[in-house]
Amino acid sequence: MKRVLDSYCKFLRILLTLLMGLMIVPVCLQILSRYTGFIPRYIWTEEIARFCFVWIIMIGAMIAVRDGTHFDVDLLPRPKSRKAEGLFRIIRHLAMLLMAFVFAWDGIDFAKFGWMQNSEMSGINMMSIYISFPLAGFTWILFLSEKLKQDIDLIRHSKPEGRS
Repeated sequence: MKRVLDSYCKFLRILLTLLMGLMIVPVCLQILSRYTGFIPRYIWTEEIARFCFVWIIMIGAMIAVRDGTHFDVDLLPRPKSRKAEGLFRIIRHLAMLLMAFVFAWDGIDFAKFGWMQNSEMSGINMMSIYISFPLAGFTWILFLSEKLKQDIDLIRHSKPEGRS
């Protein structure tokens, strides 16, 4: 399973890189049309850049959950043992998992709502953008399941206090 998740994460990184490169095109067109008179002003470029940006944010959040670089808030004191560290990580990952389920569940309805809409400027079906939310939720569920397994292994394999 780890190999599959590694491959999926690698795919997400490649997709993120491609989207960053793709976003450069409409942004450059916007800049050139503002400061030069020979390129017409394109209204759709702002919209396409915004849609790329939404996908970049969601894919970046997916990768950050896998890498453990997504932001979190330290509400609990620093653990003194490996077992306590594993327990605190489980609590943190379960809270993140709860949000992942919200994104996955409510994101499906959001994507269905997008199916009935088209962008006014570019004509793109909005589901192509809104689908990023449930996809992020399901991806977080996958990655957090892996993290929870690691947390449980950390608790199981930690030595009791006072032993070497």
